[in-house]
Amino acid sequence: MLAQFLHAPWLQLVIVVVAGFLIGLEIKAYRVHHDASKEIGSVRTYAFIALMSYVFAKADISLYIIGYIAIITHFALFYYFKLKSSRTGILLFLLTSLVYSFGIIVVKFNIWFLIIVFVAIVFISNINKRLENFYKHFDEQEIETFAKVLLLSAVILPLLPHKEIASFIPVSFFKVWLAVVVVSLFSYVGYVLKKYFFKETGYLLTGILGGIYSSTATTIVLAKKASKSQSHYLLSASIVVATALMYLRLLGIAYVFNAKIASGLLIPFGVLTLLTAVIAFILFKQSKKSQKAENTEPQSDKNPLELGTAFLFAFLFIAMATITHFVLKNYGDLGLNILSFIVGFTDIDPFVLSILSSKFNVTIAQASTAILIATGSNNILKAVYAYAFSKNKTGLISGGVLTLLGILTIAAGFIV
Repeated sequence: MLAQFLHAPWLQLVIVVVAGFLIGLEIKAYRVHHDASKEIGSVRTYAFIALMSYVFAKADISLYIIGYIAIITHFALFYYFKLKSSRTGILLFLLTSLVYSFGIIVVKFNIWFLIIVFVAIVFISNINKRLENFYKHFDEQEIETFAKVLLLSAVILPLLPHKEIASFIPVSFFKVWLAVVVVSLFSYVGYVLKKYFFKETGYLLTGILGGIYSSTATTIVLAKKASKSQSHYLLSASIVVATALMYLRLLGIAYVFNAKIASGLLIPFGVLTLLTAVIAFILFKQSKKSQKAENTEPQSDKNPLELGTAFLFAFLFIAMATITHFVLKNYGDLGLNILSFIVGFTDIDPFVLSILSSKFNVTIAQASTAILIATGSNNILKAVYAYAFSKNKTGLISGGVLTLLGILTIAAGFIV
């Protein structure tokens, strides 16, 4: 019944004419704002163009094409004289062409598709000011880098084989590059939020957003800042909260690649996240009581979507999968746990992804234990960084908390 109503010719005609009329109002507002009074057409003109497009599309496709040729000819003559007055804009012609397409859209597709097109026109028409502000702050090289990775993801990823690389490398090229894409995009979200949307925020939000990007890099940046600051509790809270976000980040990545292992990590990571967030909140409240907070933004992080970084990650992923396979085959669970602890003092993402993506002969509990141990030892590494780069009270506080979290995380690994 609803489908018949939506396909009723009278309803389609009304919606097409109303959409054309509204675009006419949008064009009129543009003229007033840009002092373009000499442009062709009025609000009624676009309503009539929309009406004509629907009637012609319903009657005969040849008639519809002839109507469009007539509009193109009219605008060609107008544009010829427009060029003589040094005006080159073709926005009006593009909008008119789109309005003329309303009729054929409704006839060939449906009303909902027309509404989507209408919304897109209105949105794009009003985006110019936002884009001007965007261009002032956005780095062109980052757009290029993001486009390259998007190209590699959309074009190369589907072509990669799903077969294991070798008997001693239990992971496919598809899984390797998928891991690169997922981890890079997780990191890029935090990077973009921190750099462009929360640029003037303080240390605490830097810790939160930096934890999405890289808790280790954020710890180093904040610890360096702490060496020249007296905001010990505030910076400690910021360093600790980055680790809270690290737990959530790893859990999110785990759910993308292996929901069963992620379910095994849900409770320990959830409890550790909550505990870490509470400690960070206590430290933050203490900073309000004890001292003035230098709540300014530290230096910017490096774009995580650089192709060199992506290929390095892919190499490390394959290397970790190979080493893990060798250790499991020759030394069993004990060897895996020792390897997990050692890996924690490097970049843990390739190791975690190799556990999640590879077909190792391990149980969910064994995989969860390995990931928790690696995460715990990584917290101990960050504790060392926190003190080494600050060498003051901030390093002692945050380093102590991170060491405790590291021990608790490792302990959780043997409990699951």
